[in-house]
Amino acid sequence: MATMESLIGLVNRIQMACTVLGDHGGEGMSLWEALPTVAVVGGQSSGKSSVLESVVGRDFLPRGSGIVTRRPLVLQLHKIERGTEYAEFLHAPRKKFTDFAAVRKEIEDETERLTGRSKAISNRPIHLSIYSPNVVNLTLIDLPGLTKVAVEGQPDSIVEDIENMVRSYVEKPNCIILAISPANQDIATSDAIKLAREVDPTGERTFGVVTKLDLMDAGTNCLDVLEGRSYKLQHQWVGIVNRSQADINKNVDMMAARRKEQEYFESSPDYGHLASKMGSVYLAKLLSRHLENVIRQKIPSIIALINKNIDDINAELDRIGRPIGADGGAQLYTILKLCRAFDRVFKEHLDGGRPGGDRIYGVFDHQLPAALKKLPLDRHLSASNVRKVVSEADGYQPHLVAPEQGYRRLIDGSLGYFKGPAEASVDAVHFILKELVRKSMAETVELKRFPSLQADIAAAANESLEKFRDESRKTVSRLVEMESTYLTVEFFRKIHESDKNPKDDKHSNKSAPNAADRYEDLHFRKIGSNVSAYIGMVSDTLRNTIPKAVVYCQVREARRSLLNLFYAQIGRKEKEQLGKMLDEDPSLMEKRETLAKRLQLYKSARDEIDSVAWK
Repeated sequence: MATMESLIGLVNRIQMACTVLGDHGGEGMSLWEALPTVAVVGGQSSGKSSVLESVVGRDFLPRGSGIVTRRPLVLQLHKIERGTEYAEFLHAPRKKFTDFAAVRKEIEDETERLTGRSKAISNRPIHLSIYSPNVVNLTLIDLPGLTKVAVEGQPDSIVEDIENMVRSYVEKPNCIILAISPANQDIATSDAIKLAREVDPTGERTFGVVTKLDLMDAGTNCLDVLEGRSYKLQHQWVGIVNRSQADINKNVDMMAARRKEQEYFESSPDYGHLASKMGSVYLAKLLSRHLENVIRQKIPSIIALINKNIDDINAELDRIGRPIGADGGAQLYTILKLCRAFDRVFKEHLDGGRPGGDRIYGVFDHQLPAALKKLPLDRHLSASNVRKVVSEADGYQPHLVAPEQGYRRLIDGSLGYFKGPAEASVDAVHFILKELVRKSMAETVELKRFPSLQADIAAAANESLEKFRDESRKTVSRLVEMESTYLTVEFFRKIHESDKNPKDDKHSNKSAPNAADRYEDLHFRKIGSNVSAYIGMVSDTLRNTIPKAVVYCQVREARRSLLNLFYAQIGRKEKEQLGKMLDEDPSLMEKRETLAKRLQLYKSARDEIDSVAWK
């Protein structure tokens, strides 16, 4: 089994680490609350300070009349094998105090730092650690003395304020109550016993301490209390003889005071039979032994709480993101990993796992056909405009058979209208892709902690989309231009064959009045009809090829190489530049650092408890 000193010393170290990391609770029970502590409770001038100094073996606490302890003092005693004893404060961690008069002065100064020179109190504790060969491993909390009335300079609520503060400590199920009562007062009126009875009615957490036994009236003693007849506790009562005021004035050494206390009990006719179980040295050992038993009983629940906290912290770190290595390789790996996460979300939008990609199909299935139908081809191929275009194409020499140059000009003019819908399709898909980049960025949870990296990825992605759009525009323009560069001859040959129908000649009478005009009008209408039919065929072709070109140049490229430009950029960046890309919100970085430290604390605590508890 583990020694008492090793187990309690371990708990002391864990409590100190919890204090440094601010692990005092929140939702549920904190590790600090799960670890047993000893709270020293008593009325003002009950001798609390003297008991603590006797346990420590040093004169280090402020003294005076009225309320002296105005902030809780968390006192952690650490037993060392050899060396000079010293003290450390949590608020001054790198300063060692070997002069315990300076310790008293520091407690007074730190108290006044929050409360001023008034007699007000504060619930913010002072944390003091004492390392000495003359102590047992123990954590004691010295609380302000309970009082019944407010004195001058104190708020009217001081009585209630002190009780509420003390109660907030002693009502915790893992708190051991050290109830201090002076022997020269009736135990039935003891403030400490009254409060202990309320929060610990069974008495299983309460140790009773009677002080000032040497100040009782002649002929009286405190045996009824010490032997449990006046008020019975599950644990024994312990009597303490404090230093007298004369001893304090003479600066009598605490070790000498301990010896004098033991001599008092051994030579007392009233308490001699209890001498082995009286005094501050015995009290310290009793508390330490009990504390070890409580800790050992609670090890399973402490381990369970530690495991729960480890799981909770891991879940929170997963949510906000794990710490990133400081070297350039780790930073680059993290950036690439985040890029892959973003790229995965973007592809899900395109491929249908997330909404948005269907809007691209809407451009091809609705927007493009509607735009093609609205082209002003009727006006361009009206009889009057056909006459005008054909005549201008003929010049001074009218065409002899078919107005080929007129046909070509009419077709070129008609196909020119197709560039507008084609480029509009390109721009519409570009807008959708940019919107999907924005949505994907917002939906990539891993990126939320890196606003600088988000901006860099978005800028590079949008720059790539611009390049894809430019290439797509060139491609759809080429499709339209190819249609006018080389016409489908077979189409016009079929028209020419159908125009050789002899029925047309039988019923035409070119010698009739106005017959020439009617013939010419029909001729130009026929040309317009032929061109319209050809443009209709081309329109059907472009309706199919424009989407193919847009998907090939924009959607396909976005899916396969959206971040290629960004990858090329980060490949040229130095470690410092990569670090700037991974800048985070300072509050988030601070939170992660705190969580990481707490996680390390819990893991170390679990391992150490496992290794120490069952040796």
